[in-house]
Amino acid sequence: MNYRIIPVTAFSQNCSLIWCEQTQLAAVVDPGGDAERIIQEVDASGVTLTQILLTHGHLDHVGAAAELAQHYGVPIIGPEKEDEFWLHGLPAQSRMFGLEECQPLTPDRWLNEGDSVTVGKIALQVLHCPGHTPGHIVFFDAQSRLLISGDVIFKGGVGRSDFPKGNHGQLIDSIKRKLLPLGDDVTFLPGHGPMSTLGNERLHNPFLQDELPVW
Repeated sequence: MNYRIIPVTAFSQNCSLIWCEQTQLAAVVDPGGDAERIIQEVDASGVTLTQILLTHGHLDHVGAAAELAQHYGVPIIGPEKEDEFWLHGLPAQSRMFGLEECQPLTPDRWLNEGDSVTVGKIALQVLHCPGHTPGHIVFFDAQSRLLISGDVIFKGGVGRSDFPKGNHGQLIDSIKRKLLPLGDDVTFLPGHGPMSTLGNERLHNPFLQDELPVW
């Protein structure tokens, strides 16, 4: 699977364009804003956009989804239905951050644990990883060993859990029980910041150690 990271919004969110090299069919994952910039990147890449994928319902990950879906005539897929309240509350999220109002959003398809999403000849495995939000999902391409992790895990960190219906214990459980078993060789593309591997985080991420280090 090929990918290109498109940083967007004041939150430096890692929107990503992913595509199948054989078919040149593509998806945009977590278009948090800056729709015109994303459109320019998609059009310049020469791929055919077939869908928009969402890991969770926070504004900085979905802010441009409706505009892109309308522009390209493609469906919005994901997240898991437990994030419905976040998507319905997008206007309130916009006001909270002093941004232009983003209208409520209902995806064309909700995703569940064990589902798969096809991008060309690539099958992305869907894992439900709650904790940052209750309906957070991740996308895993087993063949290329690439995980799109949203805001579940970062290089040296994990997602915030102090939002409504967030749960830190649930978040750590999602990482340890669902993500780390995918393998140390898996590279992950997070919602913010640099990429890393699950092996590196298993060994060095302080949030994943049984006891936090003493500084």
